Amino acid sequence: MPAGHGLRSRTRDLFARGFRKRGTIHLSTYLRTYKIGQYVDIKVNGAVQKGMPHKFYHGRTGRVWNVTKRAMGVEVNKQVGNRIIRKRIHVRVEHVQPSRCNEEIKHRIRKNDELKAAAKARGEVISTKRQPEGPKPGFMVEGATLETVTPIPYDVVNDLKGGY
Repeated sequence: MPAGHGLRSRTRDLFARGFRKRGTIHLSTYLRTYKIGQYVDIKVNGAVQKGMPHKFYHGRTGRVWNVTKRAMGVEVNKQVGNRIIRKRIHVRVEHVQPSRCNEEIKHRIRKNDELKAAAKARGEVISTKRQPEGPKPGFMVEGATLETVTPIPYDVVNDLKGGY
């Protein structure tokens, strides 16, 4: 029998709940507040069939563009052919979790602000730009002796005596 090409085809393992993750969904899933512009990860919960996004969007990160009573609009990039289209989909809150994709950026901004404030108090101007790692510093090898290597002179007559 040929393989089906339905909406949820090939999702047996994709949408399956994890080990010891089955059962009632935690209240924190429903009580979490999402704001417009926030980054979210789409992670489909197989126990809730309503408001489930297509399998393509599972594991994708997008931005919230609309918040409704039980769901939210998420803007996700999708490659179609040779172009990237910004798709707007509505997903229920059970299938969404806050993304950690820009945590490092926010942490770096906070750290840079602290460094700038400390430098300003000292009366200095510092650069907070990230610099690429430069080449490793050079060093001298101690205790090594030099040895001169010369080639053996090539002799045509002796070489022909040996044969092929």
